[in-house]
Amino acid sequence: MDADRPPAITAIEPDSRRPGAVQLLVAGRLYCTVDESAVAGIGAGQALSPALADTLGKAADEEAAYRTVLRALHRRSHARADLTRRMVRRGHAPTAVEAALRRAEQHGFLDDEAFAAHYVQTRSERGRGPSRLTRDLLTLGVARQIIERAVAERWPPDADRTVVPTVLAARRAAQMGDLPRPVKRRRLLAFLARRGFSGSEAVEAVKKAL
Repeated sequence: MDADRPPAITAIEPDSRRPGAVQLLVAGRLYCTVDESAVAGIGAGQALSPALADTLGKAADEEAAYRTVLRALHRRSHARADLTRRMVRRGHAPTAVEAALRRAEQHGFLDDEAFAAHYVQTRSERGRGPSRLTRDLLTLGVARQIIERAVAERWPPDADRTVVPTVLAARRAAQMGDLPRPVKRRRLLAFLARRGFSGSEAVEAVKKAL
């Protein structure tokens, strides 16, 4: 008869390595780690019914996904859609990933607006132009309107967009030695196009550089 009874939760203890998380012990052994909010109304001595086991299993999946999200964001910032793809590829359940990402957003750890602004600022300093940055961010799953705001903040309407490409073109031209001017011009235009600068920006920059 006792063999037919579900095992009981023997203890619920704080996880010293994960603030805000608790460990559930069943029959004296570690059963799962979940967010402390998941054990509201659950206590030691309670039977681990199939329904409760299913609920705790989902909570444990969400906690594991959240911890993976935190580790990823600790290393560097991510766009939400890109991080979603990475998490699913790692084997986390999509529902657990979505719950983990919502939680990260609520705590201010995940923000596509901040990610796009930082991405545009740092990559533009490395010589990437608006078109290239827009393509890159779209590939990462950032919404176009967010990208447009980040690009507009980096390059206001009255800003001189030829400053960076002119520096890049002059530097590259100096590396081309005694190549004929038409060859230099053609190669510099192609170089700036790959970097993401518009045709007019590239033409003006190459004109100044040469």
